[in-house]
Amino acid sequence: MTQRIDYMQQSPELFKKLAAVNALLNQSSIEKTISHLVEVRASQINGCAFCTDMHVKQAVIGGERPLRLFHLPAWRESTLFNDRERAALEWTEVLTQLPPHGVSDEIYARVREQFSEKELTDLTYEVMVANAWNRINVAFRAVPGALDKAYGLDKSGLA
Repeated sequence: MTQRIDYMQQSPELFKKLAAVNALLNQSSIEKTISHLVEVRASQINGCAFCTDMHVKQAVIGGERPLRLFHLPAWRESTLFNDRERAALEWTEVLTQLPPHGVSDEIYARVREQFSEKELTDLTYEVMVANAWNRINVAFRAVPGALDKAYGLDKSGLA
């Protein structure tokens, strides 16, 4: 496998700006439980092993039940998610894999029933930022678990 460049080192200012936007999401109107589900699901869809690994560990540290994380790929059939979480997951999927003609009115209406205007905007930013990190980490093949100690993820008990 070809070794890829270190994007953090090559473009430190852009990395810092993306990290700053990411940090602002900690003040989002979206509850942390949903943020974790959104980050894991977007990372799964995008095939980002680094981000999936990191977000699963963050979710576990944040108190998420592992069984719910295992059910994420099958959230539509699972009974473990409430309506608000289902709406967030549907929004995550449609924005991560944009349909050729955009987001349908039906999906928008279903999601909008669960979220205020501010919440839906914040949720959209959550999905956007997760996808941005996924794309850069997939492009440069970030190694899953490589930053666990630096990010405090070694406390998850998942190795």
